[in-house]
Formats: sequence, structure tokens, C-alpha cells
Amino acid sequence: MTTTFWLAATVLIVLALAFVAYPLLYPRSAQRHQRDLRQQNLMAYRSRLEELDRELATGNLDADNHRQLKDELEGSLLDDVGASRSVPHVGGGRRASAMVVGLASLVLVPAAAVYLYQQWGAMEQWQQYRSMLAMAADQGDRVAQMETLTAELRARLEASPENPDGWAMLGRSYMRIERYPDAAWAFEQLAGVVPNDQARAVAWGLSAQALFFESRGELDGKVTRAIDKARTLNPDEVNALGLLGIHAFSSQRFQDAIGYWERIVEVAPEHPQRPAIEEGIAQAYQNLGLTNPADSRQQTSDAATAGVSVRIELDEALLGEVPPEATLFVFARAPGAEGAPPVAVARRRAADLPLELYLDDSFAMNPALGISASAEVMVTARLSSSGNALPQPGDWQGQASNPIAVTAEAQGPVTITIDRQLP
Repeated sequence: MTTTFWLAATVLIVLALAFVAYPLLYPRSAQRHQRDLRQQNLMAYRSRLEELDRELATGNLDADNHRQLKDELEGSLLDDVGASRSVPHVGGGRRASAMVVGLASLVLVPAAAVYLYQQWGAMEQWQQYRSMLAMAADQGDRVAQMETLTAELRARLEASPENPDGWAMLGRSYMRIERYPDAAWAFEQLAGVVPNDQARAVAWGLSAQALFFESRGELDGKVTRAIDKARTLNPDEVNALGLLGIHAFSSQRFQDAIGYWERIVEVAPEHPQRPAIEEGIAQAYQNLGLTNPADSRQQTSDAATAGVSVRIELDEALLGEVPPEATLFVFARAPGAEGAPPVAVARRRAADLPLELYLDDSFAMNPALGISASAEVMVTARLSSSGNALPQPGDWQGQASNPIAVTAEAQGPVTITIDRQLP
């Protein structure tokens, strides 16, 4: 679109220059002016002579008067022709000046147009507007395509329902296009075709989750029914436990929320949402005015596993810049393994700073690759406004100056100061 815009602008500039340059570069010559004037005088003479002849023929004018008026007309014609021949020639100097002005216009007009548009134009806003229109159209196309595909899949599944993978895909597709009642229905159909109680419990938990979204976080009768079915089959079904924890927290029953969420961490230590669940647990303890056992682990003299104790602080110069809702990530990696997965990771909030943590194997992303398998680690702390665990421009970061020894013995915390912003 930018190329089209500049092409159109160039055509308009050329047309404008043509209107300016043509009269300057190709003026009417003095000779042509004289010729046109002489022609006009001759035409006027002939017309007047014909008129005198008609008056003579009709008797309105006698021969003496006709001859006198004809002589005067011929004398006037001679005077006009002589005057036109005395017009001075102005071609050379004026044509040179016109050439200079024309050439200057060819350079100055396009340059001025481009410069002024760059100063006062709205190309960037126009491009953003075009991008937003394209994105909206693309999003609309994707939603329409998803609607069509889900309708086709649903028709096939209703004709041949013994397909657990198909019902699971249909439920997830309905969730993506935010058709939550249809998603709940699809997951209920999934519960009817899976082979065991554990899988049926998961299907009912997913159905409860879809209904919870539809009710905008309310634990109404439909949601409660689905949760009860899931927990009857498996009391530790994590989707149901998560919803109960969210509802308890929003109802300020923080102790109940802690119980539900800690149970998820216990039965599903590799849960993909574990960092968010642990953050909710920490917030619930804080609201109760209690110490989170996970945060006080470094104060325990009989620590069961090896790890490192760190204290995370925010530099005073950044106190007014970092929003309190920013997400705090603390990573421990083997020295020199910047691109490798961390052996321990903790997630908290900027509002929790300053904060002391004991990083041990309970913070491992992979139980087989815990921090206790390392002799020493480098610890990095980063604050992210977007909540993204990957480094982003604008994040605030700090790092231990030296590797920290991993040991099961009691040790004082190593202070890490978040003191710089990523470019």
C-alpha cells in the first residue's frame, strides 16, 4: 500500500509541474503575437469594407462618401499594421529566465511536497489503520473458518460418536471461539465415551471449566453439578480443584483456597499452571497475614534437600518505575548455560519485594533436572510487566555477581539487586 500511495503522489506532482512548467518553457513568441494582431486588423478591415459596399449598393451611401470612408479605412489599416511591426522582440532573455524557473520547479516542488508530508503527514497512522483493518478481517476469517470446521466435526461425531479424540478436539475448538455451553456439552459427550473413571473425571472437570467461564466466575448449579461429578470419580481432579480454589479466593475464604491449590501442587507437581497456582497460594497466605512455608524454607535448620538461599531486592532508583503488579521471575541455571532450561524457577510479584527464597528441587521445572544435581548455579531475577517468562525489552533484571554454591547446609542468603532495564 505504501508503494501505491507514493506512486499516486508522484503522478499528482508531475501533473502540477506540467501546469507550471509548460507556459514557462513554451511561451507564445512575439512574432506569433504580431501575426495574430495583423490577422485581426485585416479581418476588421474586410468586414468594414463589405459593409460600405453594401450601403453603396442599397443607395444609403453616395459614391463620394463611399470613397472618402474607404480612404480613411485604408489609412487606419496602414497605421495598425505599422504599429504591430514595431513591437520589440522579447524572446531570448525571457525564455532563458523561464528555463531557470522551470528547472527549479522540477526540483523544488517534489522535494517540498515530500518534506512537508513527512513533517505533517499521517503515513504511520494510516499504515496502522490499514494493519488494524487487515487484522480484524483476518481474525473474522479465522473465526468464520473455525465455526465451519466445528460444525462439520460436530455433525460427523453425532453420526459416529465413539471417538474420544474427536470430542476432545471439538470441546477445545468451542473453547477457542468462546462458545462455552457447546464446549461443556462436547466434554460431557467425551465423558460418555472414555474408557475409565480417571478420564471421565477429567472430561467433567473440563465441562465444569467451560460452564464456569460461561457464568463469568459464578459457581452456579450447572458448574457445581459438573464439579461434583468430576470429584465423585476422582476427588483430586485438578480442573475441579482449581475452580474451587478460584471461587474460594474470590469469596475471601483464603484458607480453603490454599487447601485446594496446595492439593493440586501435591498431586500434579508438573502441572503447566504451577507457577500461577503457587503465586495464588502466596497471595492467599499474605491476605491471611501468615508466612508462606515455601518462602520460609531457607530458615529451617534441617533442610531436607540441597539448594541456594537468595534475597531479591529492587534498586532504589527503580522504586517509582516498576508497577507493583509486575511479575517477578527468579531463575537458577548452571554457570555458562544461559540458553539452557533453568534448574529452578520461582514466580512472585513485584509487590512482594524485598523477598527471600530458598531454591531447591521443589522449584524444578523437570523433577529429573533439579537444582540439587548442580554444584553451583547462577541466579537471575527479572521483573516483567507482560508476565512473559522470556526476556522482553523494558523488563528489569538483576543477577548474582558470582556462582552460588548448592548445599544442604544452612547458609545466609545471597543478595541479588534488580538494578537495570533490558534494552
